[in-house]
Amino acid sequence: MSLWFNFTHAARRLSALLVILAGAAVVRASQDPAAEFAHPPAQARPWVYWYWLQGAVSREGIDADLAAMQHAGVAGAYLMPVEAPSNPPIYTPLALPLTPRWWSLIHHAAERADQLGLKLAFDVGDGFATAGGPWITPALSMQKVVWSETTVPGGRPMRAPLVRPEAVDGYYRDIAVLAFPSPTGEGVSTRTVPVSVSTSTPGPAPQFLASGGDGHSQFQSKASCWIQYDFAHPFTARSLAIREWNHNYAGLYQATRLRIDVSDDCVHFHTAFQLTPPRHGWEDWGADDTFSLPSLTARCFRFVYDPAGSEPGAEDLDGAKWKPRLVLRGLVLSSAPRITGYAGKSGAVWRISPRMTATDLPDSLCVPRASILNLTSRLRPDGTLDWTPPAGHAWTILRLGHTSTGHTNETATSAKGLECDKFNAAAVTLQFNHWFGAILSHLGPVLSRRVVKIFHVDSWEAGSQNWTPGFRAEFERRRGYDPTPFLPTFAGIPVGSAAQSERFLADVRLTLADLLTERFFGTLSRLAHANGCVFSAEATAPTMTGDALRVFSHVDLPMGEFWLRSASHDKPTDVSDAVSGAHIYGRRIAQSEAFTELRIKWDETPALLKPLLDHEFCVGVNRLVLHVFVHNPWLDRKPGLTLNGVGTFFQRDQTWWPEAHSWIAYIARCSALLQLGRPVDDVAYFTGEELPSRSLLPTRQVPRLPPGYSADSINPDALIRLARLDDGRIVLPGGARYHALVLPPGQPPPSPELARTLARLAPLVVEPGAPLAPLLPPPDFIATDDAGIPAEGVEWTHRTLPDADLYFVSNSENLSRTIHLSLRCIGSAEIWDPVTGARYAAPDTRTAAGRTDLTLPLAAHGALFAVVLRGAHKPLPPLPEPSLVATLSGPWSVQFDPALGGPASVVTFPSLADWTTSTDPRVRYFSGTATYHTTFQRPTGARRIWLDLGTIHDIARVVVNGVDCGCAWTAPYRVDITHAMHSGSNSLDLQVTNTWNNRLAGDHLAGGSARPVTWTNAPAPRRPSLLPAGLIGPVRLLESP
Repeated sequence: MSLWFNFTHAARRLSALLVILAGAAVVRASQDPAAEFAHPPAQARPWVYWYWLQGAVSREGIDADLAAMQHAGVAGAYLMPVEAPSNPPIYTPLALPLTPRWWSLIHHAAERADQLGLKLAFDVGDGFATAGGPWITPALSMQKVVWSETTVPGGRPMRAPLVRPEAVDGYYRDIAVLAFPSPTGEGVSTRTVPVSVSTSTPGPAPQFLASGGDGHSQFQSKASCWIQYDFAHPFTARSLAIREWNHNYAGLYQATRLRIDVSDDCVHFHTAFQLTPPRHGWEDWGADDTFSLPSLTARCFRFVYDPAGSEPGAEDLDGAKWKPRLVLRGLVLSSAPRITGYAGKSGAVWRISPRMTATDLPDSLCVPRASILNLTSRLRPDGTLDWTPPAGHAWTILRLGHTSTGHTNETATSAKGLECDKFNAAAVTLQFNHWFGAILSHLGPVLSRRVVKIFHVDSWEAGSQNWTPGFRAEFERRRGYDPTPFLPTFAGIPVGSAAQSERFLADVRLTLADLLTERFFGTLSRLAHANGCVFSAEATAPTMTGDALRVFSHVDLPMGEFWLRSASHDKPTDVSDAVSGAHIYGRRIAQSEAFTELRIKWDETPALLKPLLDHEFCVGVNRLVLHVFVHNPWLDRKPGLTLNGVGTFFQRDQTWWPEAHSWIAYIARCSALLQLGRPVDDVAYFTGEELPSRSLLPTRQVPRLPPGYSADSINPDALIRLARLDDGRIVLPGGARYHALVLPPGQPPPSPELARTLARLAPLVVEPGAPLAPLLPPPDFIATDDAGIPAEGVEWTHRTLPDADLYFVSNSENLSRTIHLSLRCIGSAEIWDPVTGARYAAPDTRTAAGRTDLTLPLAAHGALFAVVLRGAHKPLPPLPEPSLVATLSGPWSVQFDPALGGPASVVTFPSLADWTTSTDPRVRYFSGTATYHTTFQRPTGARRIWLDLGTIHDIARVVVNGVDCGCAWTAPYRVDITHAMHSGSNSLDLQVTNTWNNRLAGDHLAGGSARPVTWTNAPAPRRPSLLPAGLIGPVRLLESP
């Protein structure tokens, strides 16, 4: 019996069917926007990443965590143990994965979650990256092609061992032994030819560079410099191999920008070649960067580095994000021809380089296919080759094999091991069984079915792989020819011609993409569904070679990630991959890891997060998984554990977490509406058949989409397999409908399948260089200011239902404004406020010529839904326009919390003031909640009264006469208090909460002279400073009819 939970056959089939229907559905059973807005369903509420850090877990901490999640309105938690324990451990007794104590706590967490109505998700393995464990042997791990090269003279019998290629963890298996007449320059390089190395930088000459490195030395420079190779005789260079140093992909990027100058006298140089960096991701290591050169013959070669001119960093040019610095381990010039970027083209690493042509690499420098001999059968088990090469010339013998990539699930707690082979269904199943299946088995059928709803694959940090034991047979079955003669291209050796070599390597990448999609994602999807769970997964690029959209064809909950104030790590294309993947494959939910942050600043509040949140809603995200809720095993240490300072602090001991419910209600209302109907995207941008591929951000779309339209990216799989022409639109089964399909420039000729599809869709296809405008309908969304000028800083997204259109409109500017909308739909317009849940009739509504116009007042960083309804509906009240009645000037009695270092007695504020201006350090450094109290008179004659708090740092709950009137957490910081007021005198209590920043700063500045209030493992700020805190005001009463 397998470890994963063994449902009965009938129950398993029924559960799988229900899960598939639930996960793939385009729309919910309920399609009533008003009902969903008033009472958002569980599917709309956010989840949290619940990290159990370093095995520091307690039963009482679990109870407190889950109670805090339930109180805030969170739907569930992605429970992940992460990070190996420190020595000594931060907490004892440890709860290490798969130990009896861990199992006991997992069971307790599931039971407690069930009692609270929460759900749990579990990853595919220990840690958050990616899918490995100690049960994965080297043979079942991710594989890469390795090789050794031997040159022998012709005509002489040989019976000698061939050098065994690299064997990671002692594991190696042969693929093939091939021999061919040695190409021009083969074996001639700075490894074998004497060369003198010098540099313009101070210090010893980096002679080690010419040999490819000595294993411990590096060359680096932040300033402009050159490295010079002097030969005794003219040397012909046809390729250059650059070796990075210790995963320093930033330095490697700079190395791929080198300019090559040459000279015959080593005095007078001229520029001969400029390297162009390949596109690459953040895990760009483990493989040399290789460049084909145009047969440069000279006695002296100078590699010139200039940090000026570095490109802007991007997700697919990650090394350019960092401060320019050249770092090198090896710089090998070779007379042998090599394929530019062959490591990326063979899938060993995620890189993108242009295809080569005969101009770059003449046929005369390529190994003729017919000259390649397959000597695999002559290789003895001990690695000895018994063969007599034909006379007449030297022969190159290439021994190719595969070994483990060596990647492990690095973020694991204790169940750390090799990453499973992503192309081997048996290895993937083994991984599933030993972790997620084991969890289901230990929880038992009843509890697991009630609580464990999501199976997840998180961050892809396992690099790429380009082999599996069955790869050759799979390649031949899928591509229709034997790959063996072209295997030298894995080593960069061109076969036949540049074009033939590139076509083969493109077929390799396509086969890798097939296997990744089917064997990893397809297998996990089937296993998840068989066990009654939906399948959630994050994007694979830019680390794993493949089609980043296609993998989501097997995923119920496509997932991206976005970062807060962390430009170097933000991943907008991950989000775009998930959103477009959801749209083209008919997934109702496009979720995202949310607000991951490189370093906590302790100033994070719902108001600070809101502009980014609203932007992501406009991009297409409609469910969040908040990063990160780190389990805190202690009840008396605050703020408590963090992910070593990484991630926004969503945790029960966050000062404002008790008030997070109002913010989470906002998220749920927005998500509920944004999950309804189908997205309206007028254009599909084709990603092309070249791999690896991803979705296209707006800045990469050619031609650019005009304002007022939105677009998806579509990949070959969805286009060829799913797209059809219907009523003048390109239609997909999941509901997506497009007016135009835009083809990318610079693509090779289409495959036969793609050519047939494009012919079928020809009326709506925009060829490279052709205009897009003739195929576009009128703009879907037009926003102008009072002068009729297009309004800047307005973002939007549109969902459509049979009886309604829902436009989410966001003001990205930090000022209140009124904008005028013109929407491409007809009906009665309403304004729905997701902050309060209120609904109003839209002012200044007009309908004409297939459009609805209305006026939308937006607060600073505000967002509203413009809802256009068709058919009969109940009239709504007009949007209120409150006017000033009175200002509450004080005095104010303020009670701080002494348990958090505040004064025990009530503090009187004659007028409102920033806490940090107080001379009392207990007030100046206070972090937490303080209650302001005063009384006021009800204005006479007013029908509806609003309390406007003015400026506040950072959140306030308003209580009038003991009645909770709500929480003010974002602009305009205004609460309706009408229902709580009495005639005459009224009591007002404002529970004002700031962030942890000031208390942490106070404890840091005290330097041990006083007992600290706080405890956390997050790194202390280098220069702590205080943030404005408390109620600043003015506090005003506003009235409206």
